[in-house]
Amino acid sequence: MTVRGRYLAPDGTPLSGALVFRAPATLTFPVADVILGGPVSVPLDAQGGVEVTLPATDSPDMDPSGWAYAVTEQLSGIPTGRSYNIVLPKALREVDLADIAPTDPSKPNYVGVPGPVGPQGIPGSRIYSGTAAPAAGLGTDGDVYVRYESSTVLGVTSTTVSTWQRSAGTWAQLGGDVRGAAWYVNTTSTPSTGTRPGDMLLRTDSGDLWQRGASGWGTAVGNLRGPVGATGAASTVPGPQGPKGDAGAVSTVNGSTGPDVVITVAGKTGTTIPLSAADVGAQATGTAVLLTGTQTVAGAKTFSSVPSSSVAPTADIHLARKSYVDALGGGSWLPTDLGFSGWTFDPAVSNSGQNLLAGYVYLCGINLRAASTVTNVVFYSCGYAGGTLNASSFAGLYTAAGARVGVTAALSGIFTANEGATVVCPLTAAYSAPAGNYWVAIVTNGQTASPYNGPVLARGANLGTSPAGAAAMPGAFRRAARLTATGQTSLPASFTPASALTYDANALWAAVS
Repeated sequence: MTVRGRYLAPDGTPLSGALVFRAPATLTFPVADVILGGPVSVPLDAQGGVEVTLPATDSPDMDPSGWAYAVTEQLSGIPTGRSYNIVLPKALREVDLADIAPTDPSKPNYVGVPGPVGPQGIPGSRIYSGTAAPAAGLGTDGDVYVRYESSTVLGVTSTTVSTWQRSAGTWAQLGGDVRGAAWYVNTTSTPSTGTRPGDMLLRTDSGDLWQRGASGWGTAVGNLRGPVGATGAASTVPGPQGPKGDAGAVSTVNGSTGPDVVITVAGKTGTTIPLSAADVGAQATGTAVLLTGTQTVAGAKTFSSVPSSSVAPTADIHLARKSYVDALGGGSWLPTDLGFSGWTFDPAVSNSGQNLLAGYVYLCGINLRAASTVTNVVFYSCGYAGGTLNASSFAGLYTAAGARVGVTAALSGIFTANEGATVVCPLTAAYSAPAGNYWVAIVTNGQTASPYNGPVLARGANLGTSPAGAAAMPGAFRRAARLTATGQTSLPASFTPASALTYDANALWAAVS
């Protein structure tokens, strides 16, 4: 059976030390072919608690019988520990030392003998006795029956005393037996009869029930005339009582049920113990990511390793593997392959150059698929003798709404003589560009139309007045265009795309980086 206890200082601090349980020198169990010997020392845990499983003192087939455990308390900070004796009947299953250990140092040691379940009666109930089980028709509900049954084994005669009570028309035995004990009935205020621990006495005048311990009669441990389930005054002698019931096993945890769930939560006590997710090693609601099912994960998240997917995306919001994105590019060159953030088209498809007319603002459409910081606009010069552009020549960057967001210094200091070169034109200030459509713009002045002596820029298709490079739905972004205004000596701060643009026959190549 299980013996428990907990030891605390007056301020609630757990005590340390050990309890020593001593049985007779050896205990023999012939049927099991086992011999037990020696004391059992059990240290107190961090909460001052102790728990140990010991053989019951009335275990069957045990030699010797009729003995008691000697308990010695060896507690740190307490010079002289208590020693006392206890009996552990198998019917109890478990016992707490706080229920049976003596608390009054003036009282002698005793052997606690748990008796039968205390009679639980109603006013006017009666007591019957006999040597056989109570007859079915005897008495009324609430009545108590004491059965005396003698038996002789190997020449030794012993008496078994059991207590019964009638409820709902049926007699039922209330609990454990007190072997070798005697029952007495009188009206004395203090019991004086009986000589053996375990003897029982019923006072007929008050209904009080007494039990004798090793040191004599204590106080009443039950009352026959009280309401059903009533108990008498506190006693240093355990009993009459039956096995302790479970205080209530945990049946649900966070809404989940299971059979025979038992949970111990350190530092929490009470009949109803609220359990947090941390108590049972779980994540709090709303803090865990599900492995399956639909879930919205809010807020910015930083991953220590890059999330991955083994399947190709099928919707706009799906993650895409790098291999999937790379495969979409095929063998085509992308702007980033050549160091650009975006361009008007692959420059390899350009097959001619464009002479720029002085004072015209040419617009070259670029799409940025991702946000990018733009520090340069770039052109390709097919050839330039140099020295003709003046200080009224500029390049810049516009949003799809026509707002200028970047401009260069005068191109007269940037475009130099060449026979074919990539011309990088730095913006006076870098621009953090969100993803979207933009125009790279250029206006030049100083060159003559005939003979032409300005820089010649690479261009795409230019068949007819409106080549296919200008294809777009009505009202959509114009990929290649120019401002309708002429004679411009600078780039305007803004323009209205719906009214200030005209299609241009020349699709200039331009890029940003």
